[in-house]
Amino acid sequence: MKRQNPQLIKRLSAALTLLLFLSACGSEEVPTNDPKTATTQDNFQGLTIKLLVGSALGDFCKQSAEKFNQQQPKLDSGTAYRMSCEEKGSGDVVTTVLSLAKQLKSGTLPADSPEFPTIVSVDGEIYQAQLIYQMNQLFPGQKYIPEIIDSPLLANSPMVFMASADIAKGLKNVDDVFKALVTAKTHRDLDKSSPPTAIHYVHTAPTRSNSGLQTLTAQFAEVSGKRPELLTVKDVSTYQTQVQQIQKKITRYGVSTSSLAKAMAQNGPFWASIGSVYESSVIAVNSGLQPGQTRFEAVYPKSTFTSNMRAILPNAPWVSADEKVAGEKIIQYLRSPEIQQLATNLGLRPGIPGVALGPKFTAEFGVNPKASYDSYRPPKPEVVEAMLKSWQEFAKKPSLVVVVVDSSGSMQGQKITAVQNTLQTYINSLGAKDKLALIDFDTQIRPPVVIDGSKQGRDKGLEFVSNLKADGGTKLYDATLSARNWLQQNLRPDAINAVLILTDGEDSGSSIKLEQLSEELKKSGFSTDQRIGFFTVGYGKEGEFNPQALEQIAKLNGGYYKKGDPETISKLMGDLQVEF
Repeated sequence: MKRQNPQLIKRLSAALTLLLFLSACGSEEVPTNDPKTATTQDNFQGLTIKLLVGSALGDFCKQSAEKFNQQQPKLDSGTAYRMSCEEKGSGDVVTTVLSLAKQLKSGTLPADSPEFPTIVSVDGEIYQAQLIYQMNQLFPGQKYIPEIIDSPLLANSPMVFMASADIAKGLKNVDDVFKALVTAKTHRDLDKSSPPTAIHYVHTAPTRSNSGLQTLTAQFAEVSGKRPELLTVKDVSTYQTQVQQIQKKITRYGVSTSSLAKAMAQNGPFWASIGSVYESSVIAVNSGLQPGQTRFEAVYPKSTFTSNMRAILPNAPWVSADEKVAGEKIIQYLRSPEIQQLATNLGLRPGIPGVALGPKFTAEFGVNPKASYDSYRPPKPEVVEAMLKSWQEFAKKPSLVVVVVDSSGSMQGQKITAVQNTLQTYINSLGAKDKLALIDFDTQIRPPVVIDGSKQGRDKGLEFVSNLKADGGTKLYDATLSARNWLQQNLRPDAINAVLILTDGEDSGSSIKLEQLSEELKKSGFSTDQRIGFFTVGYGKEGEFNPQALEQIAKLNGGYYKKGDPETISKLMGDLQVEF
């Protein structure tokens, strides 16, 4: 009998053990034919349940997902799954879902495309009603989107007025703030105990943001004396002039409610003295105040929107049986007491009873944990459409924006092409009341080309875009000052006046330095009657341009700086356009 080799036996035994282990691991996760079940870059093999949520729910969704995925959940079939979160403005959530559904109907997108979200949430029931209404028009009789009451509540945050303590004290004495804002010019006009300072007001764009749409609806409701659900299309045309008077006090619009609230803290009362925001936004701002910054208070209107944020699980072809089961488990998890406590710690009110409010629901953080108000219900979808049309075409505050375009030699190739495409989209979507002054600069600073939203104006703008050529240096500071000087001389009364700068390089060859430019721009900022805001975009790779300089130009003048590249510039400019 041959003597056995002990080393060989050990190796064979180890190999067999490894083989059995791998086989066992493989048997635990059952593959499916769903394209949404795939191996990702982090080697996850399973089903990804995508949640597309409004921005107010974004942090809650992401933090919940992190905790949920640590559990490594599996379906009864053995298929692993996890949740992922994407946040957008609520109007953008609705637009995205409807766009995907239209592609499905036309046959250009399969039902199992991973682009479809499994669970949808918007930051209030007006946009949810719009999603239901428009999906039913697209697919009559199918009822792909459940009714509002059939969508479980995840959290809520009432709409409030945000103001500093001295302003808030007076606002609390006003029964109908929006009605008073129709005629009031100063805070003393609202309440005799308030300071005699001008009213400067902010809310987000209702076409993109839930808080903006709820605010616009509340304005129509208050000036008409009707509850939102009783408003008619005729009421919109009857009362749009009063709403326009409120809109005249706007500093700027925007997509993000939280960003507007933070900007109020950063820029002070001469930038905006009142904002329509979520209660949670007030908590967030007061949580992040720097030493010396003013604390803000939430003023609760006697009637307002609760901003119910619900989990919408479509009964639609793009939600597979496995996704539906996984989605239901995720919703159950999001409504569990432990995770609901996470929502309250973020400043949201819970979606289920019996969960205590978070530690920041106190006067120290500007809110009233026991606030009482009459909760508004959504208006009819056709009335909402009429209000949005009225806002865009009539009530919205007009704008004059000077767009300063860097066409220096470093913009050659893909950069200049992407900028041309983006500007073309910007120009084609100009509102009837909006104006642009387009300035092209390199070593030279060319005279502005002034256009409006008419067909003739857009054609003139598109000609400017097609003539852009990349060549020469980057007289950034001189071009910035030239744009401001032109706007000073052509200031548009009762409008949002702003400068938007797009550059990919550091300044070279200007006759002034950054410090001189900063001092000069202060003369036309929000502490003056001119109120000219600045927004800057650094285009390309940081290192090619000076982000600190661009941020300084913007932040000192009531705007902000963003970084863009050929892939992101279109979305970035689309968001910027909503500011005005």
